[in-house]
Amino acid sequence: MTDNTGTYPQVFPFFEKESNTFSYIVKDPQSHYCAVIDSVLDFDYASGSISYNSANDIIDYINKHQLKLTWIIETHVHADHLSAAPYIKDKLGGKIGIGKDISTIQRTFFDIFNEDKSHKANGNQFDHLFNDQESYTIGGLECMALHTPGHTPACMTHAIGDAAFVGDTLFMPDAGTARADFPGGDATTLYDSINKILALPDNTRIFMCHDYQPNGRELEYQTTVRRQKEHNIHVKAGISKSAFVEMREARDKTLDMPRLILPSLQVNMHAGNLPEADSNGMSYLKIPINAFSK
Repeated sequence: MTDNTGTYPQVFPFFEKESNTFSYIVKDPQSHYCAVIDSVLDFDYASGSISYNSANDIIDYINKHQLKLTWIIETHVHADHLSAAPYIKDKLGGKIGIGKDISTIQRTFFDIFNEDKSHKANGNQFDHLFNDQESYTIGGLECMALHTPGHTPACMTHAIGDAAFVGDTLFMPDAGTARADFPGGDATTLYDSINKILALPDNTRIFMCHDYQPNGRELEYQTTVRRQKEHNIHVKAGISKSAFVEMREARDKTLDMPRLILPSLQVNMHAGNLPEADSNGMSYLKIPINAFSK
């Protein structure tokens, strides 16, 4: 996908090593407008403490370069880190956006965490809910949100100029693809979503949300549609849907749950907002017992 102005987005990566997460500033090269994709709130599970170092790095960059933040985008409800979206919005403005199927995630996990009945599973915690193939802009950049479920029901890929931000749906070619065993995940659906991404032009830049550095190689965050089609160990050309599903389902049975899945889900399905403070002024996160027993 190329944008209508003939320009390509400028992409600036930020890496948070504790969760192996890449966040991005995506800038229109013809203006000062930008978006932030998949921000991270620093969270120490053992102490329950939060800090804002990763988010402040992004904020400082935007302020230093006098950028105007219009969008704070979540590719999906992350299960491995807490979002810093409301913190960034408070400092810089912008609209927090996620796929409209966030309501499916909320209906599942509001029950698991026994959420207050006043919390509505309709996505209204976010400023904007993207529809499949919805167009939007970052300055003069033409962007499109593509529904790519399978890892979760609400996963979206954001095609911005010649760049695609795929969340956890795809990893670097030597790492393969996302797991599909979370509630609402499905390996068959994931295969179809990946092929939706791989239908983009071969020179489309694909930006990772994570890189776990297989075999100890150097950290990487960018590849292309062509490289994925030729080299991805799970879905390269010639691998059938049935073979992929068999591999994915067998592999997922061996995987542990992400370390931060319980706090992440509680926060991220509320657009990154922490739970309301209790009577003593402190916020608390729940630990449901056996919620993810295999």
